[in-house]
Amino acid sequence: MKPASFTILLGGHLTVTDRLKALTAGSRAIAADSGMRHASALGIVPELWAGDFDSSDAALIAQWPIVERRTYPATKAATDGEIAVAEAIARGATRLIVAGALGGERSDHALQHHLNALGLVEDGFEVVLTSGEEEAYPFADESELELELPKGALFSVLGFTALEGLTIRNARYPLTDFSLAFGSSRTISNVAEGPISVSLTRGRAVLLARPYDFSGA
Repeated sequence: MKPASFTILLGGHLTVTDRLKALTAGSRAIAADSGMRHASALGIVPELWAGDFDSSDAALIAQWPIVERRTYPATKAATDGEIAVAEAIARGATRLIVAGALGGERSDHALQHHLNALGLVEDGFEVVLTSGEEEAYPFADESELELELPKGALFSVLGFTALEGLTIRNARYPLTDFSLAFGSSRTISNVAEGPISVSLTRGRAVLLARPYDFSGA
Protein backbone atom coordinates (compact mmCIF):
# COMPACT_ATOMS: atom_id res chain seq x y z
CA MET A 1 0.00 0.00 0.00
CA LYS A 2 1.30 3.46 -0.87
CA PRO A 3 1.95 5.47 2.30
CA ALA A 4 -0.39 8.39 3.04
CA SER A 5 1.99 11.32 2.69
CA PHE A 6 1.32 14.73 4.26
CA THR A 7 3.39 17.89 3.99
CA ILE A 8 3.27 20.02 7.13
CA LEU A 9 4.06 23.67 6.38
CA LEU A 10 5.81 25.42 9.27
CA GLY A 11 6.86 29.04 9.55
CA GLY A 12 10.64 28.51 9.51
CA HIS A 13 13.01 29.27 6.65
CA LEU A 14 12.27 27.37 3.44
CA THR A 15 14.14 27.39 0.13
CA VAL A 16 12.20 25.85 -2.76
CA THR A 17 14.53 23.40 -4.51
CA ASP A 18 14.02 20.59 -7.00
CA ARG A 19 14.55 18.05 -4.19
CA LEU A 20 11.91 19.73 -2.06
CA LYS A 21 9.42 19.77 -4.93
CA ALA A 22 10.06 16.08 -5.60
CA LEU A 23 9.77 15.29 -1.89
CA THR A 24 6.37 16.97 -1.55
CA ALA A 25 4.93 15.96 -4.93
CA GLY A 26 1.60 14.17 -4.62
CA SER A 27 1.27 14.69 -0.89
CA ARG A 28 -1.66 16.20 0.96
CA ALA A 29 -0.85 19.27 3.06
CA ILE A 30 -1.67 21.04 6.30
CA ALA A 31 -0.32 24.49 7.19
CA ALA A 32 0.59 25.59 10.70
CA ASP A 33 -0.03 29.32 11.22
CA SER A 34 2.54 31.37 9.21
CA GLY A 35 3.68 28.21 7.41
CA MET A 36 0.92 29.04 4.94
CA ARG A 37 3.27 31.64 3.40
CA HIS A 38 5.20 28.76 1.77
CA ALA A 39 2.18 27.25 0.03
CA SER A 40 2.25 29.41 -3.10
CA ALA A 41 5.96 28.86 -3.76
CA LEU A 42 5.48 25.09 -3.50
CA GLY A 43 2.31 25.09 -5.58
CA ILE A 44 0.42 23.51 -2.67
CA VAL A 45 -3.15 24.18 -1.52
CA PRO A 46 -3.44 22.85 2.04
CA GLU A 47 -6.63 21.15 3.09
CA LEU A 48 -6.40 22.67 6.58
CA TRP A 49 -4.80 25.73 8.17
CA ALA A 50 -4.36 25.32 11.93
CA GLY A 51 -2.89 27.34 14.78
CA ASP A 52 -3.41 30.36 17.00
CA PHE A 53 -2.72 32.71 14.06
CA ASP A 54 -0.51 35.02 16.08
CA SER A 55 2.05 35.12 13.25
CA SER A 56 -0.27 35.28 10.22
CA ASP A 57 -1.12 38.80 9.10
CA ALA A 58 -4.39 39.93 7.53
CA ALA A 59 -2.93 39.90 4.01
CA LEU A 60 -1.92 36.23 4.28
CA ILE A 61 -5.30 35.26 5.69
CA ALA A 62 -7.08 37.15 2.89
CA GLN A 63 -4.97 35.32 0.29
CA TRP A 64 -6.39 31.90 1.26
CA PRO A 65 -10.16 32.23 1.83
CA ILE A 66 -10.87 28.78 0.41
CA VAL A 67 -8.75 26.86 2.96
CA GLU A 68 -10.49 25.64 6.10
CA ARG A 69 -9.09 27.38 9.18
CA ARG A 70 -9.05 25.83 12.64
CA THR A 71 -8.15 28.33 15.34
CA TYR A 72 -6.64 27.36 18.69
CA PRO A 73 -6.15 29.58 21.75
CA ALA A 74 -2.75 31.18 22.26
CA THR A 75 -2.53 29.49 25.68
CA LYS A 76 -2.72 26.00 24.17
CA ALA A 77 -0.52 23.16 25.47
CA ALA A 78 1.15 22.34 22.12
CA THR A 79 2.90 24.21 19.31
CA ASP A 80 1.09 24.96 16.07
CA GLY A 81 3.40 22.48 14.34
CA GLU A 82 2.54 19.67 16.73
CA ILE A 83 -1.15 20.41 16.27
CA ALA A 84 -0.77 20.29 12.48
CA VAL A 85 1.04 16.94 12.71
CA ALA A 86 -1.71 15.55 14.93
CA GLU A 87 -4.33 16.70 12.43
CA ALA A 88 -2.44 14.92 9.62
CA ILE A 89 -2.24 11.70 11.63
CA ALA A 90 -5.97 11.91 12.38
CA ARG A 91 -6.51 12.04 8.60
CA GLY A 92 -4.47 8.88 8.02
CA ALA A 93 -0.91 10.13 7.55
CA THR A 94 1.84 7.52 7.71
CA ARG A 95 4.57 9.68 6.12
CA LEU A 96 5.23 13.26 7.24
CA ILE A 97 7.31 15.87 5.39
CA VAL A 98 7.78 18.72 7.82
CA ALA A 99 8.80 21.73 5.73
CA GLY A 100 10.21 24.84 7.38
CA ALA A 101 11.28 22.81 10.43
CA LEU A 102 15.02 23.59 10.40
CA GLY A 103 16.72 26.86 11.29
CA GLY A 104 14.81 30.08 11.75
CA GLU A 105 14.76 32.52 14.65
CA ARG A 106 13.63 30.04 17.33
CA SER A 107 16.23 27.38 18.07
CA ASP A 108 13.95 25.95 20.77
CA HIS A 109 11.30 25.23 18.14
CA ALA A 110 13.86 23.72 15.75
CA LEU A 111 15.17 21.37 18.46
CA GLN A 112 11.63 20.44 19.47
CA HIS A 113 10.89 19.46 15.87
CA HIS A 114 13.77 16.94 16.04
CA LEU A 115 12.55 15.51 19.35
CA ASN A 116 8.96 15.27 18.15
CA ALA A 117 10.11 13.59 14.93
CA LEU A 118 12.08 10.97 16.87
CA GLY A 119 8.97 10.18 18.90
CA LEU A 120 6.94 9.83 15.71
CA VAL A 121 9.51 7.45 14.18
CA GLU A 122 9.34 5.27 17.29
CA ASP A 123 5.57 5.16 16.81
CA GLY A 124 6.05 3.81 13.28
CA PHE A 125 5.77 6.95 11.14
CA GLU A 126 8.18 7.91 8.37
CA VAL A 127 9.39 11.48 8.92
CA VAL A 128 11.65 13.96 7.16
CA LEU A 129 12.30 17.53 8.29
CA THR A 130 13.44 19.98 5.63
CA SER A 131 14.40 23.55 4.91
CA GLY A 132 14.91 22.80 1.22
CA GLU A 133 18.67 23.20 1.68
CA GLU A 134 18.94 20.73 4.57
CA GLU A 135 17.07 17.50 5.27
CA ALA A 136 16.85 15.69 8.61
CA TYR A 137 15.90 12.01 8.89
CA PRO A 138 15.25 10.66 12.40
CA PHE A 139 15.84 6.97 13.03
CA ALA A 140 15.95 4.67 16.05
CA ASP A 141 16.44 1.08 17.26
CA GLU A 142 16.83 -1.65 14.63
CA SER A 143 16.40 0.63 11.63
CA GLU A 144 18.11 1.44 8.35
CA LEU A 145 18.03 4.53 6.17
CA GLU A 146 18.84 4.66 2.48
CA LEU A 147 19.25 8.15 1.09
CA GLU A 148 19.92 9.43 -2.41
CA LEU A 149 22.67 12.03 -2.17
CA PRO A 150 24.97 13.40 -4.87
CA LYS A 151 28.64 12.50 -4.61
CA GLY A 152 30.43 15.02 -2.43
CA ALA A 153 27.38 16.17 -0.44
CA LEU A 154 27.86 16.76 3.28
CA PHE A 155 25.94 14.84 5.93
CA SER A 156 26.17 14.19 9.66
CA VAL A 157 24.72 11.68 12.10
CA LEU A 158 23.65 13.27 15.38
CA GLY A 159 23.22 10.93 18.32
CA PHE A 160 20.41 11.94 20.66
CA THR A 161 21.51 9.01 22.84
CA ALA A 162 24.54 6.76 22.86
CA LEU A 163 24.42 4.66 19.67
CA GLU A 164 25.22 0.98 19.26
CA GLY A 165 25.76 -0.94 16.04
CA LEU A 166 26.04 2.19 13.88
CA THR A 167 27.00 1.40 10.28
CA ILE A 168 27.55 4.04 7.58
CA ARG A 169 28.07 2.85 4.00
CA ASN A 170 29.29 4.55 0.81
CA ALA A 171 30.79 7.55 2.61
CA ARG A 172 34.27 9.01 2.86
CA TYR A 173 34.34 7.96 6.50
CA PRO A 174 32.48 4.65 6.71
CA LEU A 175 31.72 2.87 9.99
CA THR A 176 30.79 -0.72 10.74
CA ASP A 177 28.97 -1.81 13.89
CA PHE A 178 30.32 1.24 15.72
CA SER A 179 29.48 2.36 19.27
CA LEU A 180 29.14 6.14 19.46
CA ALA A 181 29.29 7.75 22.88
CA PHE A 182 26.58 10.26 23.70
CA GLY A 183 27.79 13.75 22.81
CA SER A 184 30.62 12.55 20.53
CA SER A 185 31.34 14.59 17.37
CA ARG A 186 32.84 11.57 15.58
CA THR A 187 29.99 11.42 13.03
CA ILE A 188 29.83 15.12 12.17
CA SER A 189 30.75 16.33 8.64
CA ASN A 190 30.92 13.16 6.59
CA VAL A 191 30.91 13.18 2.77
CA ALA A 192 28.67 11.02 0.58
CA GLU A 193 30.21 9.00 -2.23
CA GLY A 194 26.77 8.82 -3.82
CA PRO A 195 23.64 7.20 -2.31
CA ILE A 196 24.33 6.29 1.32
CA SER A 197 22.85 3.87 3.82
CA VAL A 198 22.97 4.13 7.60
CA SER A 199 21.82 1.45 10.02
CA LEU A 200 21.56 1.29 13.78
CA THR A 201 21.07 -1.48 16.35
CA ARG A 202 20.18 0.64 19.34
CA GLY A 203 19.70 4.31 20.10
CA ARG A 204 18.05 7.44 18.72
CA ALA A 205 19.67 9.56 16.04
CA VAL A 206 19.06 12.08 13.27
CA LEU A 207 20.83 12.04 9.91
CA LEU A 208 21.23 15.65 8.77
CA ALA A 209 22.02 15.95 5.06
CA ARG A 210 23.03 18.99 2.99
CA PRO A 211 22.45 17.83 -0.59
CA TYR A 212 23.62 21.12 -2.13
CA ASP A 213 26.69 21.60 0.07
CA PHE A 214 29.94 20.30 -1.45
CA SER A 215 32.29 22.26 0.80
CA GLY A 216 33.74 19.03 2.21
CA ALA A 217 34.49 17.48 -1.18
